[in-house]
Amino acid sequence: MRLWSLFLLPLLCLPVRVRSEDYSDVTVIFRGSETISSTSDEFVCATIDWWPPEKCNYDQCPWGGASVLNLDLTNPLLAKAIQAFSPLRIRVGGSLQDQVLYGTPNLGSSCDPFTKVSSGLFGFSQGCITLERWDDINDLFLNTGAVVTFGLNALQGRQQTRKGVWGGPWNSSNAREFIEYTVSKNYPIDSWEFGNELSGSGIGASVSAEQYGNDLVELQTIINELYGDSSKPLVVAPGGFYDQKWFAQLLDVSGPNVLNAMTHHIYNLGAGNDPQVPNRILNPQYLSRTSDTFRSLQLTIQRHGPWSAPWVGESGGAYNSGSRLVSNTFLNSFWYLDQLGQSAKYDTKVYCRQTLIGGNYGLLDTDTFVPNPDYYSALLWHRLMGTRVLSIDISGSSYLRAYVHCAKQKGGVALLLLNLHRTMGFMVSVRNDLNVNLAEGREIRRDNAFVHGLKRTVSWVGSKASDGFSKREEYHLLAKDGNPFARTMLLNGVPLELTEDGDIPPLYPVEVSVNSPIYVAPLTIAFVVFPDFEAEACGR
Repeated sequence: MRLWSLFLLPLLCLPVRVRSEDYSDVTVIFRGSETISSTSDEFVCATIDWWPPEKCNYDQCPWGGASVLNLDLTNPLLAKAIQAFSPLRIRVGGSLQDQVLYGTPNLGSSCDPFTKVSSGLFGFSQGCITLERWDDINDLFLNTGAVVTFGLNALQGRQQTRKGVWGGPWNSSNAREFIEYTVSKNYPIDSWEFGNELSGSGIGASVSAEQYGNDLVELQTIINELYGDSSKPLVVAPGGFYDQKWFAQLLDVSGPNVLNAMTHHIYNLGAGNDPQVPNRILNPQYLSRTSDTFRSLQLTIQRHGPWSAPWVGESGGAYNSGSRLVSNTFLNSFWYLDQLGQSAKYDTKVYCRQTLIGGNYGLLDTDTFVPNPDYYSALLWHRLMGTRVLSIDISGSSYLRAYVHCAKQKGGVALLLLNLHRTMGFMVSVRNDLNVNLAEGREIRRDNAFVHGLKRTVSWVGSKASDGFSKREEYHLLAKDGNPFARTMLLNGVPLELTEDGDIPPLYPVEVSVNSPIYVAPLTIAFVVFPDFEAEACGR
């Protein structure tokens, strides 16, 4: 029996069969008078990791040639995939980041790649990137217009004081020489990230917030000296799992205008071999749990370091290289897009997906470089959803997730709808709060009489649609053959596949009258753009 059949099997045991034509009415009200938060233009981000081919989990080794050190930088599909975003932010970093040496003239040792060592951190020795390889990587970045965040080794010079805990000051000499070389070559690094997963109790290793904060001051001093009067890159850290006390102390110790962004990591779906990963993706209550993290980090920054901003520096859903059966399939896009929507509501400026390529969670297939479904989900978000985030009120089932932003470039607004229900469709009516006096924070789903009255009295866009000729643009995403574990995604019924020339396919919408409701079928996703929507916050 196929996996997706097993996934849907519990539904067949229901006492009453749900007919495929059944649907539920939902009303979504946009609050367009003001924004609740904003992202950056390069909100969508993807990582390139350091893991060598020998990195294995659950009797599989899914990294192959996807490392910073061995990735085929000349593969045309790689360049085309990056260029399609125009631009794509790329974060270079990962678990082995704090074991990376830089092959500068004063390194004092040979520049060798990682090797498996049982006594090493994460089972690997230190590894080294040559300056020639760094040049080649930057050629790719320059040719594709990538916006680059590079993660530095923050363990250099420290000593392990007890299991999992490292002490002593950072030895910055090798990193300084590497940054100096980068500046001399005019490589446009947008941001330098300090360390990977050393915050709080750490993953494999940890450093105290006090020492980390002092080291960040040193890194900022180095950047100020080496970049001089030219435009300076951002300093971001700590690239670890959120620990409120540790993050707050880091801001307090490093002080004003040192740390430009606080990066944290999210792997909220569990281990890559956990059979519950698919069910968690489709559980709205489970998905919403990460809002607590986003909210807490936002408040920590506001209280301890308002000069900084929240970033998700790495997020792959399922940890240990992702889920072989889920992370590269259509189903994963429900988790991924919901994460983008949730995080944006809490002022997250950047969201870096683990990975661009490598492991089971790559936006591109590790072997073929062909885009997986999440690649197209990311591309549609990047092209349609603007930086300004609006609030909404929604009636109906929690299985319909909805996020709305000012639209990108075209004006109006862009709506993302995720139907997590396996059998129930949703008929969505969109309204504007332009003429509705709703109490702040009031939820309309608890008052059906109010909702029905609202449908009769509120224009969805105000005056612009009164002639009946206004159109909206719809992008409906569904799985090939209705299989949620398919690795091919359909856009408005058309498979998203590379063209004969190996190009990223065009992403065409269908145009629909704004006066008709939006139907979102079971286990499908819809982006909907309203070019004529009257949202005061989007016109400023």
